[in-house]
Amino acid sequence: MPAQEPRPTIHIPGTTSHTLSPRTGHSREGTLRYLKAGTGAPLILLHTLRTQAEHFRSLIPLIADRYTVYALDLPGMGYSEIVPGASYEEPALRTGVERLLTELDLHDVTLVGESLGGVLALTAAADLPERIRRVVSVNPYDYRDGIARSSLLARVVIGGIIAPGVGKLIAEQEPKPVLRGILQGGVGDKTAFREDYLDELLQSGRRPGFPTVARALYRNMPSLIAARSRYPEVKAPVHLVYGENDWSRPSDREANRRLLPDADYTQVPGADHFIALERPEVVADLLNAVA
Repeated sequence: MPAQEPRPTIHIPGTTSHTLSPRTGHSREGTLRYLKAGTGAPLILLHTLRTQAEHFRSLIPLIADRYTVYALDLPGMGYSEIVPGASYEEPALRTGVERLLTELDLHDVTLVGESLGGVLALTAAADLPERIRRVVSVNPYDYRDGIARSSLLARVVIGGIIAPGVGKLIAEQEPKPVLRGILQGGVGDKTAFREDYLDELLQSGRRPGFPTVARALYRNMPSLIAARSRYPEVKAPVHLVYGENDWSRPSDREANRRLLPDADYTQVPGADHFIALERPEVVADLLNAVA
């Protein structure tokens, strides 16, 4: 992590911060940052769009007695390095996840992802079946419009960011009330999206080059939808978890159940998109029951 960059303001008790260097000969790869906590079989946490490893601040303490937890900042997000010209489509983000798995030589891994991370957990498991014990995919973000379904504000702002021409200028402006309004569209209980976490996201989002990353991420929906074709290749047991009020529609959920007919399925009453923020104990109970 370059010395001139800001440091995270949130510390999760029991965690330590680490980095993974780019592989030799891979010029579009950057340094990846991850948090580590706990003891036991390895478990990797993959966060949502426009967030970072601290997204799991409430979940990590609930599972660290049963697992060695690795919470990754996906490429370009959080405090992972921003590399000019890098891709932020699904295959490139998946490569970041697979670097963590292979370079740390992890086996018998439980992959847990929410939203964007829920897609990557499934596709990484399809690529590396010999390393994966199980997959828990929470509200996978693999349907048309994505976050734009959360609110009128999100539709207007995200629509502007991905638009040709003016999109770059809009992406460079991220007023605190606007980001708060968009991301609070992912929780029913607005207090679950804490102010210090919003400040953390704004700080990491002020890094040079991040507006380009954000714009690329918001525009990568087609690659996430296309990634659904990989789901039937997953060999490990899968548990699909959806919030009752998630942005996905019943038809989206049913389509994934058809792709993964052997998967366990849980719908969390009253929960929205960011279950790790709103109902972390639900995910913890699922994980600890099979540790």
